[in-house]
Order: sequence, then C-alpha cells, then structure tokens
Amino acid sequence: MESRATVKVQRISARKARLVADLIRYKSANDALSILYNTNKKASALFIKLLNSAVANAINNHGMNNEKLVVEKVLVNEGPTLKRFQPRSQGRAYSIFKRTSHLEIVLKEK
Repeated sequence: MESRATVKVQRISARKARLVADLIRYKSANDALSILYNTNKKASALFIKLLNSAVANAINNHGMNNEKLVVEKVLVNEGPTLKRFQPRSQGRAYSIFKRTSHLEIVLKEK
C-alpha cells in the first residue's frame, strides 16, 4: 500500500528542487522531516508541507503506521514556464524565464 501527495505549479525551478529531493529519497518519514527542517533551502519548506500531507494521507486514508513510513519516490517535474521580458538599452529586451515545478512524494509502509 502506498500513499502520495502532490503539489503543482510551485514557483521554484525543478533543478533547485531536485537538490532537496535527493536528500530525502529512501529515508524514513521522520528522518526526512528532520533533514528538511535543517536544510536551508526554499524547496525544503515546500517539501515539509508536502511530506506532512503525505503522512496525513497515509494515516487517515490508508490506516498505515506512522513509524513504518518510508519515502519511496520523490518526483520533481517541470511545470509551465512564465515568460517575461526585461527592457535593455537601445530597444533590446532580454528574456526572463520564471520556472515552476510539480512536486510529488510517495510513501510506502516498510
């Protein structure tokens, strides 16, 4: 039995979110939370909320034991990109890409 939680279109690039995702993959849920609380990255706050939601889904919807939960998968996919332009000198314009991500955590009972 597995439990999952997903959040879409978060304003962080997938490349930066994957740095934090690699820290918690295959860890127990409690260990992953302690790692995230001690990680000084913007993505760690997003993953804390997502992991808490996945744990709540596992307990309330699937009746799993909180102590036996393990992070089986952490998926970070690219979302839609917001395209903006920065005016530059002599009539030029530089492109600015505001990237977004889709985050997903899958928990499994060990």
